[in-house]
Amino acid sequence: MKLSERFDRRYATQTNLPAIPGAPAAAPPAPGPAAPASPPPEPLPENVIPMQSSSTEPAIHLTPGLAQAKNEIHAQLLAGHTAQIDINNRAGIRRLLQQLTEEHFRAKPSLSITSSDRERLVEALFDEVVGLGPLETLLRDPAITEVMVNRPEQIFVERHGKIELTTLAFEDEDSLRRVIDRIVSSIGRRVDESEPMCDARLKDGSRVNVVIPPVAIYGPCLTIRKFGRDVLTPEQIVASGGATAPMMEFLAACVKTRLNIIVSGGTGSGKTTFLNVLSGFIPPEERIVTVEDAAELRLRQVHVISLESKPQNVEGRGAISIRDLVRNSLRMRPDRIVVGEVRGAEALDMLQAMNTGHDGSMSTLHANNPREAINRLETLVLLAGTELPSRAIRTQIASAVNIVVQTERLRGGARKVVSVAEVIGIKDGDIVLQELFAFRQVGVSPDGRAVGYHTATGTRSAFIQHFRSDGIELPDALWAPASQPTASSFGQA
Repeated sequence: MKLSERFDRRYATQTNLPAIPGAPAAAPPAPGPAAPASPPPEPLPENVIPMQSSSTEPAIHLTPGLAQAKNEIHAQLLAGHTAQIDINNRAGIRRLLQQLTEEHFRAKPSLSITSSDRERLVEALFDEVVGLGPLETLLRDPAITEVMVNRPEQIFVERHGKIELTTLAFEDEDSLRRVIDRIVSSIGRRVDESEPMCDARLKDGSRVNVVIPPVAIYGPCLTIRKFGRDVLTPEQIVASGGATAPMMEFLAACVKTRLNIIVSGGTGSGKTTFLNVLSGFIPPEERIVTVEDAAELRLRQVHVISLESKPQNVEGRGAISIRDLVRNSLRMRPDRIVVGEVRGAEALDMLQAMNTGHDGSMSTLHANNPREAINRLETLVLLAGTELPSRAIRTQIASAVNIVVQTERLRGGARKVVSVAEVIGIKDGDIVLQELFAFRQVGVSPDGRAVGYHTATGTRSAFIQHFRSDGIELPDALWAPASQPTASSFGQA
């Protein structure tokens, strides 16, 4: 019995999940002594809702008969036509699938098929061969930001900040494993029982995480965090309410005058997206080296070198860590170093780079607020194994980090910059932060969205003279606090 079938039996009593059309039904329990009763499962969270039909592209649903024909044609393709498959020749693959489909039904005259069913079958086969199977429809939907495959028969998505259960499903675990292997092998990585967890990416930069048995008890799990087709611009960030024009004007001045910036936030708060936006302010003539665990940054400059860490091979050798890449990047004559995310001992090397002539460097960090970001950075430096006193570490941080930008995913799914703070030095042994801009949440709308407004705190930046020396003059109105909008204006937002 497959693990996913055991999952079906264990949760057969769950009634709050809508049925998934086309998914294999759980087999009836075999006769025998009654199994001991298990506690009822917890209900799904309130923000999990059944998926509505996509407004962009219809999902490809196949009847059981067509699904069986699809499996047979796919097996025939793998058995005798693998030499004819050229992934770069998508039109040729489609013609081959159309030919095999016609031959399959010609050999079985008892099976009747309409032209529309034949087109749907060829499209499903095409997605299976060159794409990601049933996930292709979800990846083409621009409203979906996350795809979560819990098991072959259960696929969730995040749309507009809400989790939805889709009506799509993989045929079986083998079908899901083929898609997983296609993703990880495309970037030279592997996932098997000895390495059951893997981070990868799609061609468009979307982040992928894979967990398979024996770590994933009920079958392979696949999580895809989609990236938009286009890199957001500062104007789009302002138009969507993620930040204000004064905030972006200040941050643009920080980047252009080569201040070091840390973007902190929780998982899914938009750290990498905002780092992409900030990188757009870097002058095009500068040489930039990016260092990432899985390449996600998409800088628009021409002079960019992208480095990516590498896991160990099957022999347990050949691993290249982020720290190795940061050290190597110092020998590549960079004007700026952009680290996708600091999560370990590379924090020390990054701080040393910022303090030794690589001003204007940027990175992201997991933290709940700017103060915790500084504290966590201090903790990560200790992971380097150097027995530095706390005073020395804080001095390094205070001289290296200039600006901390805090992003947050609020209720309702909106992602906003909620704080912009600057490091102004050390006082009584502690690093002193000064908040310049903040987001004030004042309530929650009837549909569950957080409502609030951005404002300056009224404090002028300590880097005013630094900006002036580089020819940038920021207006005094930039630092003026905003008054709280009326309740009616929130209702119109």
